[in-house]
Amino acid sequence: MTKVNKSWGGRFQEDTDRLMLAFSESVSYDLRLAELDCLGSIAHARMLGKTGVITRREAERLIAGLKAVMAEARAGKLPLRVELEDIHMNIEARLRRKLGGLAGKLHTARSRNDQVALDLRLFFRREGTEAIRLLDELCRALLARAEERFDAVMPGFTHTRKAQPVLFAHHLLAYVEMFQRDRGRFEDCLRRLNLCPLGAGALAGSTFPLDRETVARELGFDGVTPNSIDTVGDRDFLLEYAAAASIAMIHLSRLMEELIWWGLPELGFVELAEGFCTGSSMMPNKKNPDAAELVRGKSGRVVGALVSLLLTMKGTPLSYNRDFQEDKQGMFDAADTLRSCLRIVERLVATMKVNPERMRRACATGFVLATDLADYLAAKGVPFRRAHAIVGRMVRFCEDHDQTLESLPLDRMQKFSPVFRSDVKGWLTLEAAVQKRGTIGGTAPAQVKKQLARWQRLLARRGGKSKA
Repeated sequence: MTKVNKSWGGRFQEDTDRLMLAFSESVSYDLRLAELDCLGSIAHARMLGKTGVITRREAERLIAGLKAVMAEARAGKLPLRVELEDIHMNIEARLRRKLGGLAGKLHTARSRNDQVALDLRLFFRREGTEAIRLLDELCRALLARAEERFDAVMPGFTHTRKAQPVLFAHHLLAYVEMFQRDRGRFEDCLRRLNLCPLGAGALAGSTFPLDRETVARELGFDGVTPNSIDTVGDRDFLLEYAAAASIAMIHLSRLMEELIWWGLPELGFVELAEGFCTGSSMMPNKKNPDAAELVRGKSGRVVGALVSLLLTMKGTPLSYNRDFQEDKQGMFDAADTLRSCLRIVERLVATMKVNPERMRRACATGFVLATDLADYLAAKGVPFRRAHAIVGRMVRFCEDHDQTLESLPLDRMQKFSPVFRSDVKGWLTLEAAVQKRGTIGGTAPAQVKKQLARWQRLLARRGGKSKA
């Protein structure tokens, strides 16, 4: 049996069981932390040299060796040994091959507990920053389509039933609001995440004169974690990322559901580009919205990662527990999934064909102007509840006689209420319906233009500009 117990000094007399070795290793997936682990080790070695814990010459040699190991990792040429369990021990072993016994000094005043906490903070700081960038890119695509088809009027829906007419641009801006709130959640997560854990040690800090603040500055952190036990004993920064990612994925899934629905031949509001659709192996007529369906399906993976980590953390006493090894695979997958879905959805939105004529045609059914008729009566002094009942009877009449509210002659309307006058016809157009809803946040063109311009200015200040 392979001798693997030497890593743990003289405490163990027996070899690690092969079954346990296969069960407990993490290098097969935490190898993607290799470069970040080297960066953290370089900052740690430099600090050890500056504080006199090791000599400056020793620190320089350690840094040179770590840079060489990092280059190997970047090129995919870092030798990995499963019996060393994780990426941290593999890097140290590789460094020992290059520097001999000096490599053993690198771990002075450091534990794998604060080391892995550092790697994960660096990794998800990068992923959170990328999620923010991609959310902005998606919003730019939505803003471009909103501006391009600004005059398009579509039926808005509640309970999946036609409700009232709205501007298509207004509907797209609803998703901009959602995705920008998602952006804010990632920003909040990064503010709490961006504290350096190195120096916490296994759980109690260090007896050495460490300069934690210098390490934090070198690695781009805003400061250091204030409590060593909490530092190594919690993963709430990962939970926050997973929660933000899950909510973003739910928003993506909802948008995809609408694109799938809008693309039905019966509606035809949009048509997805062929490059993001597939055919059927049996039915030659099919053009399936596979990209949208996959995004909708992948939302479950990200939500699953959040739930898995919540349950992993539940019941773990302070401080570090090996349970925390289970924080990586699901979280790595969640980050990968979110990133790929944001990119796909941005392209779906940017390349889809929009059909305003089909949207307008859909407004001809479903009595989407019924509320406007009730508002007309209310504006004439009829109590709204009574106006609601009057228009409800008118809708029933139209259903029974295959008519629309717009087609009813004035004398027929007056049989339901003498309050109706000739000016009522001015209320029964799609343009009037959207124009009259001019309250802040409403679908009136003036309000929607304000919101569109506001988001365009904000996104332009962030380093990009609208694609419109």
